[in-house]
Amino acid sequence: MLIKTVVVGPLQVNCYVIGDEDSKRALVIDPGDEPDRILRIIKEAQLQVDYVICTHGHFDHVGAVVDMQNETGAKVVLHGDELPVYSLAKNMAAFWGYEIEALPGPDMTVQEGDVLTFGRLSLEVFHTPGHSPGGICLYGENTLFTGDTLFAGSVGRTDFEGGDLSKLRDSFRRLMILPDNTEVLPGHGPASTIGREKRTNMFSAEFLHRK
Repeated sequence: MLIKTVVVGPLQVNCYVIGDEDSKRALVIDPGDEPDRILRIIKEAQLQVDYVICTHGHFDHVGAVVDMQNETGAKVVLHGDELPVYSLAKNMAAFWGYEIEALPGPDMTVQEGDVLTFGRLSLEVFHTPGHSPGGICLYGENTLFTGDTLFAGSVGRTDFEGGDLSKLRDSFRRLMILPDNTEVLPGHGPASTIGREKRTNMFSAEFLHRK
């Protein structure tokens, strides 16, 4: 599995270009900004993008969706519960002093357990609400793309509209049952592993050991 990370936008979002090196089929996770940089990687690797996946609908993760869809013809994908957040991304961006284009409606919505296949590879959808109602993680090839659910040493904030600390705790617990050597690739910041997060994440003690 080919994985290219592009850190984009003023809020430093990790956008991931993931490809099957044999078939050249690919998907893009969280194209938040700077579409030219993302598209350059796609072109250099000679990839055909099947899906543009939004782990959630906050503006810093979806700002380049329009360009990505127009340039690649890929299907825009997000969880059904995230539609209200996604639809307000342009307004949320303006509130924070940024500007993004009006977003197209998603081509498909996913739910817990759905599988997205590209070439010989596939990623399974985990519904992980808490940071936002329809937040998702994507799991496959011993790799977990966590959006803003889980970071190295921390978790996503829950004070935005639709955030829920109790649900985030449950989502955290669910991720921690994955194998310790699972690579964690978050929406912001450095990579980690599930084992490392069990030991060092500042929320582990509270989320894993308290009812």
